[in-house]
Amino acid sequence: MTIRVGDKVPAATFKVKTADGIKDITSDTLFSGKKVVLFGVPGAFTPTCSLNHLPGYLENHEAILAKGVDQIAVVSVNDPHVMHAWAQSTGGEGKILYLSDGNGTFTKAAGLDIDLSAAALGTRSKRYSAIIEDGVVKALNIEEAPGQAVTSGAAELLTQL
Repeated sequence: MTIRVGDKVPAATFKVKTADGIKDITSDTLFSGKKVVLFGVPGAFTPTCSLNHLPGYLENHEAILAKGVDQIAVVSVNDPHVMHAWAQSTGGEGKILYLSDGNGTFTKAAGLDIDLSAAALGTRSKRYSAIIEDGVVKALNIEEAPGQAVTSGAAELLTQL
C-alpha cells in the first residue's frame, strides 16, 4: 500500500558515500524534527532524472530552503557509489543529499516501487516528491508515468511549501 499524506514514513536505512567511506543514515535521523523535501527517481543518470527532474531542485535549491526546509534529498534504487558519482557529475554535492536505497527497502515499504523490467531496469522507484515534517508526509506527488517530471517537479513542490 502506498503511503499517503498524514502517514509516518517507514523506518529504513539509506547509504551515502562520503570522504570517509559508506555511511548509514536512518529515516529517523533524516526526518525527525526536520522539514525535508524528498524526491524519488527511477534511476541516477537516466535521461528524465538527470535532464529534467533533478535540475529543477538544483535551480530552486535556495528558494526551497527559504521556505523553512532543512534538507533536500533525492533517493533512488541505486548503490551509494552511483549516487555519489551522480552528485559529483550534476554539481549537486553539498546542496542535495543523494540517498542510496540500493535494495529498495524504503521504496517498497513506502509502496513507491515500480517494475521497470520491460526496460531492463528491474524494480525501481516511482518518480515522486514529498514534503515530510518530523517524519510525517505532508504532501506527496506521484507521477503517472516514469518519463515525466511535472507533478513531482520542484516548481510544483514550491507551490506546496
